Order: sequence, then structure tokens, then C-alpha cells
Amino acid sequence: MPQVHRIAVRGGWAVVMPWRSGEVLYHATVGGPRDRTSPGSPMSRFRSLPTAAVLRAFDRVLDAHLAAEAAGHVAVDFYDGALLYDFAAGAVHLIDLDEYRPGPFVLDDERLPGSRRFMAPEEFVRGAVIDTRTTVFTLGRAARLLLDAGDEERAWRGTGRQLAVVERATFPAPDDRFPDVHRFAAAWRAAGGTRDGAGGARER
Repeated sequence: MPQVHRIAVRGGWAVVMPWRSGEVLYHATVGGPRDRTSPGSPMSRFRSLPTAAVLRAFDRVLDAHLAAEAAGHVAVDFYDGALLYDFAAGAVHLIDLDEYRPGPFVLDDERLPGSRRFMAPEEFVRGAVIDTRTTVFTLGRAARLLLDAGDEERAWRGTGRQLAVVERATFPAPDDRFPDVHRFAAAWRAAGGTRDGAGGARER
């Protein structure tokens, strides 16, 4: 996304981005965990959309991470609070992505910043390698949480094939996951996660 302004501040930059209409799916500092489940909250309304609409939104998220991977970056601190959804237009926008970093890199702290619900095990291990397989885990968790009807991960709305892709993406050991976002996206879309088709019909 193009920058409107870039302002030098102490220790870095303040960046002004183009305005986008929509609602942030999760406000960690406003409603806390209930912001995902309260009736009328953006996340609850998003989860009640037709499955095809949720899949289209996630498809855009995938495209953004394919571009980040192509640029040599890995996802750090991506979670549902980075998603702005325009309910009128049916469009999702990614926001607050300032923690993406060139990768792979070695974690030199106790943990990376981020939401535990979306973070891979290696993001909590000093000396661990953070690479595209870490991004794959985060995207798998995003798919799992966005396509669930609730917050307890007991009401999967996708298909069995899609769930199998998610399960491989979120294996604890990085070597057991898809090796990169490109192959995760290919498997997801082959399972009906859009790009070519609606992919919203649940298996019976």
C-alpha cells in the first residue's frame, strides 16, 4: 500500500497511510477477549457472513503474504487485530503491519511480539530460526480462527480438505509444515479456498 506521508520521529518513522473504510475485527485494548465473541462485535458479524465471503477475505490475506514472502519478509505480529473489514463493500484491508521483518532471522529475545493464538512455537524460543514456515503457521491459525463460527475452535465452517491443509500448516515442528507460503497457498486453493472458485460449500 502506498504511503501518504513519512515523518521522522525519535528512533524511527511515523507513517501516514491511505484511509480505508471498515471495522477492525479485533480490538485487543478495547473489548479484550469478548471483543471476538460479543454479539454485534465486528468479529462475530464477520464470522456470521457466508463462508464464501470469509474465504474471499482470507484469499486477500494470502495474496498479501505471498507478496511479503516474495519481498523476503516474514510475518511478525500478524493477528485478527491487523484486519480491517468493510462490511458494505465486502473487502478486507491489512493494517498495522510494521513488525514484518526480513527473513529468515534468529530470534535474539525471549519471544516475538504478537498474539499467542496466532504464534508458532518457535516464536517463544531464543535462538530459534524464524522463516517462511513461521508465516505459514500464522496463516494456518488465521484460517482456523476466521473460519470458525465461535472462539473455541469447535465449529469449523470450511471443508475437511481445507481443515487438513490448516492442520499441516500448524504442525508444531517447522519441518512438518508447508515449506513456504507459496505452497501453503497452492494447497489451500486446491482445497477450494478460492482464487478460482467460491470454495464455500461445506462437505456433507
